Amino acid sequence: MASESECSTSGRPEPSRFFGGTEAGSLVRRVQPKRFMRQQVPDDILLNEALNSAIAVLPANYSFEIHKTVWRLRQAKAKRVAIQFPEGLLMYSCIIADILESFAGVDHCFILGDVTYGACCIDDFSASALGADFLVHYGHSCLVPVDFTKVPCMYIFVDIKIDMEHLVESIRYNFKPGSNLILAGTIQFASSIQLAKQQLAADFPSLVVPQSKPLSPGEVLGCTAPLVAGSADAIVFVADGRFHLEAIMIANPDIPAFRYDPYGRVLTEEQYDHKGMRQARRTAIQAAREAKQFGLILGTLGRQGNPRILDHLQGIMQQKGISFTVVLLSEVAPWKLDLMTHVDAWIQIACPRLSIDWGEGFHKPTLTPYEAMIALNQVPGWWQSEDGSRERYPMDYYAKDGGIWNSTWQQKSLRTKAKVPSALAVTS
Repeated sequence: MASESECSTSGRPEPSRFFGGTEAGSLVRRVQPKRFMRQQVPDDILLNEALNSAIAVLPANYSFEIHKTVWRLRQAKAKRVAIQFPEGLLMYSCIIADILESFAGVDHCFILGDVTYGACCIDDFSASALGADFLVHYGHSCLVPVDFTKVPCMYIFVDIKIDMEHLVESIRYNFKPGSNLILAGTIQFASSIQLAKQQLAADFPSLVVPQSKPLSPGEVLGCTAPLVAGSADAIVFVADGRFHLEAIMIANPDIPAFRYDPYGRVLTEEQYDHKGMRQARRTAIQAAREAKQFGLILGTLGRQGNPRILDHLQGIMQQKGISFTVVLLSEVAPWKLDLMTHVDAWIQIACPRLSIDWGEGFHKPTLTPYEAMIALNQVPGWWQSEDGSRERYPMDYYAKDGGIWNSTWQQKSLRTKAKVPSALAVTS
């Protein structure tokens, strides 16, 4: 999988090579394709019996890429290493720490135990404060590029092997041959999704594995999901929970969604209250427009909070003469915001799903950056479509081609103008 290789190895592409020549008096330039040159893990690591015995303690169907990690840390001559896990994988942290200290030449391995919701929570700041010279982040894709982190970083997706035969047969049994299907899921099952697409090609030749760059093909985050082009009969989503599935459902409200649980081996049709969610968010936006004092929350849980968005919002508010207070928070909780009674409305630059899922639990309007741009009349609301299309609430928070509210680390600078459909106009 290309994205995994690019993020978890140190290989760099060679420059294209050009060979000049003349043909009929013209310069002919033949281009060789770019290649990635990667050093293979040496046999003294791959065939190390003691190391392989230690790895055998870990679940066989979970790919923690221990051999590659040991080799990478040896190459980096890393002595103080921080490792970070989502809570579902934290139970394996002590075993992996012992392995790295025993076989990778690491003197001290620190387990970062704070809650980790996603790759946005990568905590290179804490790793740097601990004096770590390397960080290994498990369970998520490379949302924050390694050239942005304060210490050298390696992402391990932790690919999980599942019962492929059951997944494929479940799809064949429940959908008519030739149906236009969308196949997606969480990063742990990205390779299984690609394999399933190959095995289903004869029955479902139009099956699509969508991509929202810079994410891997088929990968969906809780705040970032691909917008499916054209018509589709169903979305089949591989995951053990609903959180990520809901993102692609919100982005594509017209397409029926089904979730395949690879652990329970069950395929279920899922529902989402699109109308209720959009109405609740619209009500919060309209209430925030009446606010006299705003609170701008910059999330400090790893890299959830993007200072670029904070700077942009501050600039807009200063231009409009709107009073605001900046608050730094690692966990955005209603009871904590209630203590700051002078604030009429909040804008949280942390996780969009805090507002989408639990916004009604906050006693003051608590907007996402996208919703804030609507409230501040920088972009039109999703309900202001004039072309008769279905209302779509965008889920593009980390998408490379997202709007000006976007938090992607792939953008070098924040665009000054909103990218909005021609059919939409901003109304004040």
